[in-house]
Amino acid sequence: MHNHSNIESLTIDIKTKAKTLGFMSCGISKAGFLEDEAPKLENWLNKNMNGEMSYMERNFDMRLDPTKIVEGAKSVISLTYNYYSEKNGENSNFKISKYAYGNDYHFVIKNKLKDLFEYIKEKTGDINGRVFVDSAPVLERAWAKKSGLGWIGKNTNLISKKNGSFFFLCEIILDLELDYDHIETDHCGSCTACIDACPTNAIVEPYVVDGSRCISYYTIELKNNIPDYAKNTYDDWIFGCDICQDVCPWNRFSKSHKEPLFNSDGEFLSMSKNDWIEMTKETFNKVFRNSAIKRAGFDGIKRNIEFIKRK
Repeated sequence: MHNHSNIESLTIDIKTKAKTLGFMSCGISKAGFLEDEAPKLENWLNKNMNGEMSYMERNFDMRLDPTKIVEGAKSVISLTYNYYSEKNGENSNFKISKYAYGNDYHFVIKNKLKDLFEYIKEKTGDINGRVFVDSAPVLERAWAKKSGLGWIGKNTNLISKKNGSFFFLCEIILDLELDYDHIETDHCGSCTACIDACPTNAIVEPYVVDGSRCISYYTIELKNNIPDYAKNTYDDWIFGCDICQDVCPWNRFSKSHKEPLFNSDGEFLSMSKNDWIEMTKETFNKVFRNSAIKRAGFDGIKRNIEFIKRK
């Protein structure tokens, strides 16, 4: 396998297969310690910007070094999967982050990643690796940036010139040498649209988001009550928030995804505020049985609605 023309053709095959499986882009970087990220992550954690997300503190070393996740790791394959949707619920309605309109992305993408991994194994024989969708201690954006899929914007999302930022990130870490891509440069320029638009001032300075002040954190991760100081600041978001992406100029070029599983069955997009307010646990479990919205739980969604009603 060490013959370079082999490595080159295998790399091309992997990227072609990724496209066939519906991934938007695929980039590969050399696995190693993320030197630049270490002080940033440490600083962010020291300032408690992870709020109640204590899982961020665990596995600190693993987050920075993929060889601690997959023994002998040589490559990190980063992939993006589009979830942009032009369909919005009624504007007068409660708001839900676009990524949660259809089936839970964890399952949808994990299946495709496994297919890609199987394909690589068929081509190469016995390799050791793991697939990750928004799971385990992988600093996804750092890897995606290293492999040329985009830059990390002032709102700390990965942004691509061609595709904006409405996509999921996922990875395959494996002990196989491949052809590596080059880091992408930053194209935010002097734009501060995301910073200006964030209603809770969660983007405390360019490229730094205080996770404990973010609407996505309040509505999904936070188990305690939403802090009173957030009252009156934000719109009707009850699951996640898209504001800093909606205002980003690079998202003018976003095109709707072609993944049937990400299409909402229409049931919840057509729900009125009243339907949400009166929803029973049974209805919640039925409507959202395959949805990422389950992560917030029935009680969490009810709390989020109550918080907005109290404003």
